[in-house]
Amino acid sequence: MAAAVEAGGFFLSTIGWGLLGVTLLNSYWRVSTVDGNVITTSTLFENLWQSCATDSTGVYNCRDFPSMLALSGYIQACRALMITALLLGLLAILCGVVGMKCTKVADGNPVAKGKVAVAGGCLFILAGLSSMVALSWYAFNITRDFFDPLFPGTKYEIGPALYLGWSGSLLVIVGGGCLLGSCCTHSSQDKSYPYSARKAVPARPRRGSDASNISNYGKNAYV
Repeated sequence: MAAAVEAGGFFLSTIGWGLLGVTLLNSYWRVSTVDGNVITTSTLFENLWQSCATDSTGVYNCRDFPSMLALSGYIQACRALMITALLLGLLAILCGVVGMKCTKVADGNPVAKGKVAVAGGCLFILAGLSSMVALSWYAFNITRDFFDPLFPGTKYEIGPALYLGWSGSLLVIVGGGCLLGSCCTHSSQDKSYPYSARKAVPARPRRGSDASNISNYGKNAYV
């Protein structure tokens, strides 16, 4: 049962990690709102790397952000957190492949194999938390500007990429927790049922009994 939970958690985390990769490349992190506009001739949408505009005919043009230093601080932080999440997820996948009980990698050392699996679960959880913080921070700035009546720029709404990223983050965290929990449960069961065999140690005769036995024989016993 623990091996099934471990494998299920690994596959959930891997699927979530793939969704995070799709989220990072998706252009619809935020979409310009149509609230209060009678006629909308173009729609703006952005992600962490570029800004795009599409008209009513479906033709759109995209431009990359000109300078990283000219961007807002939260966008730079979200970039760093999302890239960190993907790198941690990649390391977690490698650790999971090595540490899971259903694989034959390092099968001769079960203690080290369990430790590697625990490290993979922890890395998955950290990756999910990093991406969750980045996505939530980005969404917070969208809603703050949207409800600010004095905001002078273009107001945006939460795009579909953020919902995809939240789903991926949740899968990564849940899968990492299943992987970590199954490994910890298996290791605790192994400690509670030791099965090391003890070597039989021959009993040593007592000196007093030897002396008494020898004294019962006469001098002819030494000939």
